[in-house]
Amino acid sequence: MPSAPEPSPGPAADKARPGGGAGAAPVPDQLDDYRALNDPARRRQVERRGGYFVVEGLLALEALLASPYPVRSVLADERRAGRVAALVGGLAPVIVRPRDEVAAVAGFDFHRGVLAAADRLPLRAAADLAAGARLVVVAEGLSDHENLGALFRNAAAFGADAVLLDPTTADPLYRRSVRVSLGHVLRVPWTRLTPWPAGLRGLRDDGLAVLALTPDPGADPIDDVATQAVPLGPVALMVGAEGPGLTGAALAAADRRVRIPIAAGVDSLNVATAAAIALHRLAPRP
Repeated sequence: MPSAPEPSPGPAADKARPGGGAGAAPVPDQLDDYRALNDPARRRQVERRGGYFVVEGLLALEALLASPYPVRSVLADERRAGRVAALVGGLAPVIVRPRDEVAAVAGFDFHRGVLAAADRLPLRAAADLAAGARLVVVAEGLSDHENLGALFRNAAAFGADAVLLDPTTADPLYRRSVRVSLGHVLRVPWTRLTPWPAGLRGLRDDGLAVLALTPDPGADPIDDVATQAVPLGPVALMVGAEGPGLTGAALAAADRRVRIPIAAGVDSLNVATAAAIALHRLAPRP
């Protein structure tokens, strides 16, 4: 998207600017959405209770504006004011503040220059996302927000129709996940799969073969599965947390266990890396 030139801060730089125009000073509730971003535990509690989430950076803002999530407001420092106003247009109020004030609100020295708050949407039923899907990613127990964001980025890269999360997986709308995903968390349909792991049966009922990705040497090599004589058909690829991997209950609920052959002496791959390799092998070719 073309970028507007960065303007010099003007006399109205400390005002809330709906659609980029000068307006009334922001009400406290708007800035409250962005306070103490450096306290993850507090933020998770506040955002879930308030029914909203926060994204950071211009890429995430662009993805948010193109998504169905209603934007509550945008907070920009003075260096980014013109570009942000051009992106947002009249879609949300734009609050402009000096960089040090943005840092004071957020709780850390903020370099990306823009934050945005948006309302969460009701989660869809897993069956709705699985219906007609050819490739679905299922995650169990992922607690690391960066791994989760990378998983969504990989899911988007290889054309996954949806990402389904067990009840213990972290919040994909946490700002670190959104940032690492390059905004794809806001583009790839996702929901929680419950009950867990009994809900996996529903995927099978929708015609998806549930494949459990594991480093277990007894599992089938992913290349053998991807190139087998009988086409595999729609697939739900299930991945587990760093370290423990998939639980026994999840493995037992899968149709098949698959692995990525790696060099001797290497225990396993990072979960997002492993998922990317498996998705590349399993994704339907154009």
